[in-house]
Amino acid sequence: MNSFNHYAYGAIGEWMYRVIAGIVIDPKQPGYKHILIQPHPGGGLTSAKASVHSMYGTVASSWELKNGKMTLRVEVPANATASVRLPKAKLGEVTESGRPLPLSPGISGARQSDDAVLAEVGSGSYVFDFSYESSAQ
Repeated sequence: MNSFNHYAYGAIGEWMYRVIAGIVIDPKQPGYKHILIQPHPGGGLTSAKASVHSMYGTVASSWELKNGKMTLRVEVPANATASVRLPKAKLGEVTESGRPLPLSPGISGARQSDDAVLAEVGSGSYVFDFSYESSAQ
């Protein structure tokens, strides 16, 4: 082999950003104008952290599972928005920076969607905390 510039090497990294950390470009608003943050904890992982430098600034997602709780930290750059999916969360139990979700500044909407909470957020940094019971590994 004479080249390490092969898609196979990038595919694994792309999957880790998109699935594990949950940073996804919204196909309806490309270029990170609107970001989908939807991490998928599992496989025995207890934490993940990733960031992408977009034309608007840094997009970041990090999560940790500890003592039956999940903490998700999200950074949305200026002039961008994000839809954040909190897996296995219940709307009335989610806090952002210690405040109940509906009272948190920067959040324009939050709703229950099956077994997750969806929150629409503007630019800024957010820290979501909620109960998370992981499946048996």
